[in-house]
Amino acid sequence: MIEMTNVSKIYQTGKIASKALDQISLTISQGEYVLLTGRSGSGKSTLLNILSGVDHLTEGSVRINQQEITSLNEEELSSWRGKELGIIFQFFQLIPTLSVMENLLLPMDLVNTVAKDQRERKAMELLKLVGLSEHRDKLPNALSGGEQQRVAIARALANDASILLADEPTGNLDSANAESIFELL
Repeated sequence: MIEMTNVSKIYQTGKIASKALDQISLTISQGEYVLLTGRSGSGKSTLLNILSGVDHLTEGSVRINQQEITSLNEEELSSWRGKELGIIFQFFQLIPTLSVMENLLLPMDLVNTVAKDQRERKAMELLKLVGLSEHRDKLPNALSGGEQQRVAIARALANDASILLADEPTGNLDSANAESIFELL
């Protein structure tokens, strides 16, 4: 399902080069759960950003579901990402001017994987799963960090993607909510 081969990522700042990833090869099969651990700055988020196509690798290749994602242009990559991936970002990435409900509907609207007449029902089901159905009309800044995290998790599940990438998905949650999210995932 996921195959990374000799992936390197070098960030260049002026004359200084910083190697975030160095010749990483990794294969993940369908149905497998993989946990990346390491100290801060070790490249975990960079690896997830490469897998999602949010960031570009310096060398190597990434194939996901038989698609070489490094060969896609930005428009193709955006469409592919919306259909194939659910992404839970470390810092939520909710759109502040959209309500909770609108943040959940947006990925469904962008890639059209859920029938238009089913989108709001599905969004409400996801909000119930993360315990936030009563917050559907609130803006993200009216929510706590943990509530925003749960909205981001619900949004990542909106299109029933075949792959879920999560960057510290329970980092802002109390232990009871973290446990329920682990069960959900």
